[in-house]
Amino acid sequence: MTTGDLSRFSINQMTVKQLAMPELVDACLESGVPGVGLWREPVQSYGLDATAKLVRDAGLTVTTLCRGGFFTAIDPAERAAALADNRRAIDEAATLGTDTLVLVSGGLPAGSKDLHGARERIADALGELGPYAQSHGVRLAIEPLHPMYAADRCVVSTLAQALDLAERFPARQVGVTVDTYHVWWDDNAPAQIARAGAGGRIHSFQLADWTTPLPEGVLTGRGQIGDGSIDMREWKGYVEAAGYTGPIEVELFNDDLWARDGREVLTETARRFAQHTG
Repeated sequence: MTTGDLSRFSINQMTVKQLAMPELVDACLESGVPGVGLWREPVQSYGLDATAKLVRDAGLTVTTLCRGGFFTAIDPAERAAALADNRRAIDEAATLGTDTLVLVSGGLPAGSKDLHGARERIADALGELGPYAQSHGVRLAIEPLHPMYAADRCVVSTLAQALDLAERFPARQVGVTVDTYHVWWDDNAPAQIARAGAGGRIHSFQLADWTTPLPEGVLTGRGQIGDGSIDMREWKGYVEAAGYTGPIEVELFNDDLWARDGREVLTETARRFAQHTG
């Protein structure tokens, strides 16, 4: 059992991806962690219904499901496949009992330099998927990613861009994910968090620290809480001032953490969360 207030803490599954699903659930119970953010691939590997039963029987809250998105393809067949996959993701979220599907919107298609066109295709997809999600009790949460990912993973780089997309649709259908790792550098982000809160569009809040040097490929550069440059209390204050009172996930992609014992990493992460947000 970790000391400190963990009532809002959620461990994102990728932080301790070395733990199999039953091990993750057991470790959460041992550490007093009330919530988990799940990823589709390990859920599918363990079994959707089996995962839903496992977390439900353990009394854990599934705070989010990651991830949907990748809406920027130009080819009609690829776009149709992406929409179908996102409908499956919405179905999975509903089965798992979470009301939030996190979206990574997609990068530029091969050979394209048209950021505006890519963002419009995201809007088109949201228009199709929003009502479907609402009918299943699921909200779509656009996650802006740091600009270094704009070419290959996510053409939505700021909260302002995410909200410009989300606000075309009802808040009960589309909102945003605020992730410290991706927005901490942006002087406009606090005002955009206030904007999101005023519209009831903060659907998820995630923490990760910024440490350098970034690893080759940059995907696994998300630092343990307290190891880097981000003031977690400051960003928690912004979302709370905007009215957000929901779960706070810690989502870390980090090779050094993955090489360690997963239960130790979970306990450490819970301790760091309490230390740096309490």
